[in-house]
Amino acid sequence: MKRLVVLLSLFLLAATEKQDLLGKMFTFPVESNRHHVSLSPLLENETNFTCITVCLRAFSDLDRSQSLFSLALPESDNAFFIYKPKREVYCLHVGGLSVDFWGLEDELNVWNSVCATWDGKTGLGQMWVNGKPSTRKGFSRLGSLSGTPKIILGQDQDSYGGGFDINQSFVGMLTDVHMWNSVLSPSEISQYMHDRWYQSGNVLNWDSLEFSKIGYVITESVKTTQKLKIES
Repeated sequence: MKRLVVLLSLFLLAATEKQDLLGKMFTFPVESNRHHVSLSPLLENETNFTCITVCLRAFSDLDRSQSLFSLALPESDNAFFIYKPKREVYCLHVGGLSVDFWGLEDELNVWNSVCATWDGKTGLGQMWVNGKPSTRKGFSRLGSLSGTPKIILGQDQDSYGGGFDINQSFVGMLTDVHMWNSVLSPSEISQYMHDRWYQSGNVLNWDSLEFSKIGYVITESVKTTQKLKIES
């Protein structure tokens, strides 16, 4: 029994690694208030974001609220947070303020492509889901987001690097996570949405990602989600 506990503890230890994850995904198999992936930004000295774009693809059968992307700063646990409270509704938090975007069609048990943008000069934020743009909405706080970021997949940070809630955890698969310190143009977002050639993120790059898996998270091939062709 003791040996089993030791082996489980070793399995749950976080090990930082850097990989080209092209064609791979993170699978979050169970609800949890612990299991997550911590991402290390490429721009180590970048502590002053004036613009942000984050894109990712999510595959889940959850019909409840779930966290898709969480960036916290020492002074703001929801500095840049993409949250899905229910089907076809997405919530974007910037600097602790939040805006809801409605009517963005998504599906269960398929890959949904999601992008979120924020421009500190105008305060405007926007969501894109499966190629469809949301209304552009404003945040009253303009300017920049400063501090050392903690970026987490699979959980909502209710405190800097922690404070996880099992009822907001993500269950499913995530892939193609990219982050830029700029606002991508509609044509650039369209290229990402349709999985055509696009410029990799300069803050987070899925093709060269440094990360730590904490708890029960599996890295595997995206091919496991491909539909089978059934011959008649």
